[in-house]
Amino acid sequence: MLKRKNKISPQFSMSSMTDIIFLLLIFFMITSTMVSPNAIKVLLPQSSQQTSAKPLARVIIDRELNYYTAFGNDDEMPVLFEELTPFLVDYANREPDMYVALYADESVPYSEIVKVLNIANENQFKVVLATRRPDRK
Repeated sequence: MLKRKNKISPQFSMSSMTDIIFLLLIFFMITSTMVSPNAIKVLLPQSSQQTSAKPLARVIIDRELNYYTAFGNDDEMPVLFEELTPFLVDYANREPDMYVALYADESVPYSEIVKVLNIANENQFKVVLATRRPDRK
């Protein structure tokens, strides 16, 4: 019978594995700084001329759930919710390209905002949800 001079050791050396892991770690750290973040590219329209502003109807809801409306640069006028639809329809008949800017206090429940959005949807008004109430004159 032939005996081997070198016995196979059952132990495993991790030194070569750690070298590979550190090399991969360094590689990924370097390449991740070169990669640009995933962002949505938005093509914005450009124009060489100024365009005229479209007619604007403002609907304002304050924290006490009072409704106010104003057109263009006019002063705010208090209205009841029931009067809001005929008021906006009347203005839309005079200005077909009108859009509605909705200003609501941060404490206003969403249900009140949705009511105004439903009015706009039923009458095919364009709506902008504004973030800040305009200053009163």
